[in-house]
Amino acid sequence: MMTDPVDQQFQIVSGFPEDQRETAAALFWQAFSGKLGKILAPDEKALSLIARLLDPDFAISALDEDGGLIGMAGFKTKEGGLVAGSLSDMTGVYGLFGGVWRGIVLELLEREPEPGLLLMDGIFVGAEARGLGVGTALLSAICDTAVARGCSRVRLDVIDTNPRARALYERSGFVPAGTEETGPFKYIFGFSSATRMEKPLQAA
Repeated sequence: MMTDPVDQQFQIVSGFPEDQRETAAALFWQAFSGKLGKILAPDEKALSLIARLLDPDFAISALDEDGGLIGMAGFKTKEGGLVAGSLSDMTGVYGLFGGVWRGIVLELLEREPEPGLLLMDGIFVGAEARGLGVGTALLSAICDTAVARGCSRVRLDVIDTNPRARALYERSGFVPAGTEETGPFKYIFGFSSATRMEKPLQAA
């Protein structure tokens, strides 16, 4: 367990409760269906895949006072990530042809960790918990995790259609470090560009 300030209506914990796996998948899909909807549709198969892939070893969660999942941040290392999967995972849900083409397209979004760098692998907060500081607390916990793992930077990508998320990252100390255009793939992903943002960290 991580931080649990007395003045918060939630607690931040490592991983996520196994009985909250389907809730985690639903929250993930609510947050990223705009970006991944054309690739992972239909919804029921997308939810099945996400629930299968979610790895608590690469997750930090926000739980309400009753232990319900209200938000999560994932990270990626050379050992794995929040939703890292294999081709067999894809074909197990979408069949051979459906799994192969989806895997090829999703590969375009993959980012590989660098030495001294922790990649954030998604962050999402339930609608009912927005405005409570959950996102800020999760970002802070991600940075604490990076320092504990000996990293000097945290990196994330934010798409051009999500200015609210970018504003949160900027308030938390992240600065732009480059932009990547999607080109013709914007019709598949639903966004035209993604800005890479980084936050330097001080060692503990």
